[in-house]
Amino acid sequence: MANRREEERARLREAREEREKDHTSSERRRLMIGYIAAGAIGVAVIAAIVIVAISSGGGGSGLSHIDQQSGSTNGIQPDDRTGPKPPAVKVANLKKAAKEAGCDLRLQLKEEGHEHLEPGSAAPEYKTNPPTSGNHVNAPYQQADGAYSEEPVKIDFVHSLEHGRMEIQYSPQLPDQDQLALKGLYDTMYGGTLLFPNGEMPYAVAATTWRNLLGCKQYKGAITLDAIRDFGKATWSVAGREPATAFPFTGPTPREPSS
Repeated sequence: MANRREEERARLREAREEREKDHTSSERRRLMIGYIAAGAIGVAVIAAIVIVAISSGGGGSGLSHIDQQSGSTNGIQPDDRTGPKPPAVKVANLKKAAKEAGCDLRLQLKEEGHEHLEPGSAAPEYKTNPPTSGNHVNAPYQQADGAYSEEPVKIDFVHSLEHGRMEIQYSPQLPDQDQLALKGLYDTMYGGTLLFPNGEMPYAVAATTWRNLLGCKQYKGAITLDAIRDFGKATWSVAGREPATAFPFTGPTPREPSS
């Protein structure tokens, strides 16, 4: 009788241990599935953050400071060169700096229109070169803030002017050291600003805002940089049909450049 009870207890103990073993295995499987799912979610979240950062432009893309929050690159290649720090401002008066630099200064020009055109449309016959206003591409194809190594399409960068941007342009024939000096200046004021070559304008260097033009037949070093800085302080943002602050941008601006 005692042996029978011992055998029954042993059988019950073995059954209990088997159930506990099955429960432990099941719990391990659930934990493993949970870890895999959590890992997949984590990877997806990280990927989403990266995608958002890239697509939004974040604080600008590299040394070109391209910020796609403000528009589109439209396939134009960035300028990632590093320029030297510009010298301190010596002439802070726009008219005086423009005169000493031998630049044409044309302010508050008549608006030439602001209708929207489909991407790829022919550019209107703008009355200034480079243009300062006129019909332009539909949003969101306005040229994004940034430094470019190629000239954007005219109807694209004219739209950027309407948004209060300043555009610094230079002849592709300008010596590399002078191009780099302009890049160094741009790096101190890239928020709401574009920099790119323009092989069709009659100037070595130009700066434009909506309805305003500073055109310099020659690049004369520090005084030309002063003229561009003074032009930016006087006309950046306030000249556009919409203020630059109405559209996203990051970094120092022509109004408040970095030192």
